[in-house]
Amino acid sequence: MKVEEEVGMGHKTRKDVIHTFQVNFFAMCLLNTFPWDFLDKELTTSKTSDIIMDILQKTCLHPICLKNPPSLKYRRRFLTELIKKHETIAAEPLDVLYEALGELMFGQEEDLCYKTYLLPTGDAVSLAENVALISQGTTGLVTWEAALYLAEWALENTHIFKSKTVLELGSGIGFTGTVICRSSSPTKYIFSDCHHTVLQRLKDNITNCLTNSDSNSASVSVEELDWENVSVEQLQRIQANTIIAADVVYDPDVIACLVKLLSRLLNCKVQENHPDVYIVSAVRNPQTYDCFKKELERAGLRHVIMKDSVTQVFPYNRTSTIEMIKIYV
Repeated sequence: MKVEEEVGMGHKTRKDVIHTFQVNFFAMCLLNTFPWDFLDKELTTSKTSDIIMDILQKTCLHPICLKNPPSLKYRRRFLTELIKKHETIAAEPLDVLYEALGELMFGQEEDLCYKTYLLPTGDAVSLAENVALISQGTTGLVTWEAALYLAEWALENTHIFKSKTVLELGSGIGFTGTVICRSSSPTKYIFSDCHHTVLQRLKDNITNCLTNSDSNSASVSVEELDWENVSVEQLQRIQANTIIAADVVYDPDVIACLVKLLSRLLNCKVQENHPDVYIVSAVRNPQTYDCFKKELERAGLRHVIMKDSVTQVFPYNRTSTIEMIKIYV
């Protein structure tokens, strides 16, 4: 499925543009995806720096940024770009703009930063991520596109998760599960991963986003799940009605054990029903993805491609090929 940007996400008003700046900033989107052209027009028309100040208040000076900031390097680049735009008009210097940048110039970059995603309810989900895409031998310390898509789909299909026990494979830092717990009222949500550092980061994010949140009513747990060595006891304890995973089909070496685990999970009936299994993948390597589907066939598992359209909620590269499948016995 090609995930296309909705027409409704266009920048129609000044308020829309400021909101887009805020959403993109907290999600640490590439700076070239910001609506700079609209800002240029607004500055040229108004001849004042009001919009710059409004953007600053919604980004670097916002309480979210003070508590859970994007990376230091990112904030420096963003402020530098804002200053360039401000300097194109003959307006009074904005001291607060230069002061904000000055405070960052001598700061030391850390390995950890925060990305914050704004839900349709207005709630913010702030997750600690690694600045590097690959860190400590794993890609599980950042949020990937398929997880964002799956969260958008979940927001429109809350009935799939409501009052259910949900198991997520390869939870990473916990974005999708956090969104589902806050929006879909599952009875129980089981996050899982196998990398020690990922599991610790996952637990920290869950504590910050769910354990201390009034918007979560689900019982939440974290399971260390090694796909190659899942015990019968673990499967019996989990007893999930719904199983989901995002961006787990990327390494040919783990496809066989993933499919074997899916087969075992699908044959663990809960109240005489097979669980529902949904897998979302950003198809970066078609050969690897085809290998996954062939392995499903060899295991006697059927699948159907889910072609539901989703409303854009979170910012990510929407030209990526993202496919969601439902797997059956």
